[in-house]
Amino acid sequence: MDFEQNTNQPGPMQPAEAVKEPARKGAGWRILLGIMLALSIMANIALFFLLIGAVTIFTTGQRDTLTEELIQKGPRGNKIAIIKVEGIIDGLQAKSMHEQLKRASQDKRVKGLIINVNSPGGTLSGSDQIYNEIRRYRNEAGKPVVAFMQGVAASGGYYTSVACDKIVAEQTTITGSIGVIFGHFVLQQLLEDKLGIQPVIITSGPKKGWLSMFKPFEEEQQQYVQDRLINPAYERFVEVVDEGRPSLTLSDVKELADGGIYSAKEALKQKLIDDVGYLDKAIEVVKSLAGIDEAQVVEYRKPFSLTSLLTVRSNNILKFDRNMLYELSTPQLLYLWTGY
Repeated sequence: MDFEQNTNQPGPMQPAEAVKEPARKGAGWRILLGIMLALSIMANIALFFLLIGAVTIFTTGQRDTLTEELIQKGPRGNKIAIIKVEGIIDGLQAKSMHEQLKRASQDKRVKGLIINVNSPGGTLSGSDQIYNEIRRYRNEAGKPVVAFMQGVAASGGYYTSVACDKIVAEQTTITGSIGVIFGHFVLQQLLEDKLGIQPVIITSGPKKGWLSMFKPFEEEQQQYVQDRLINPAYERFVEVVDEGRPSLTLSDVKELADGGIYSAKEALKQKLIDDVGYLDKAIEVVKSLAGIDEAQVVEYRKPFSLTSLLTVRSNNILKFDRNMLYELSTPQLLYLWTGY
């Protein structure tokens, strides 16, 4: 009886071989896709919790709290805090100074402060507020405060520095510029001659419309600005320097208060500052005034937050509204060195 031959079995003349399964194709890609999927899931979970935290902070109105960055190691019981005054001085700088000084006054371990100034000055009110905050801290806390000047500490930057017990400046610091500057735009000819626009201004008195950008700035108005604005602001500047620099007489201050700038070396010679050096010199001066040998040095900083980021971004968006128009058209009286 004939049977059909099984062709899968080896013949008598062929060696027996193991039957191999064909290699599975695409296994590597499936593993890679699996890893990517797992990472994607983990990233989405992390993003979810981050958003939940951000929404919580945003909806509860939690405010930024100051953190301390370690600058120099030392005993925690003796702490020196650094507070920065940077860029153009305005109301926001004054508010920040108030918050940081409040933090320092609440920390009993703080034995003294360094006000790190790198500013060409700014508004009269902002400069005077910072000056007043430093003087109040010195009177209430009874702890030494040393100004440490870097880069530029001129005009309003110097104004705030004289509130401190001592002033130390780096070798390359530009300081001085004791005085007031006034800025004002007059657009009358541009509007009338070039654009054919004639503004109509009605006032209750002849001086009510003075310093308008739509009227010529006449000699009588210049004297008015000098008497009513510049002179009082200048006298206030001279007054705070006279109070803050006991080594100078009032006549000395007035002689130096011509608006001119000074190098650190010349400022030391003129007794506008007390020493020339770097941060380590300022630290040593604070320790000497506080009567301590060693100290931990920290710097106050605001941590990153979503709220502050959104606030900064929204403030940077150009909005031409009534407030901006007012700022552009209003004369500016400043404690500012314009060479910055």
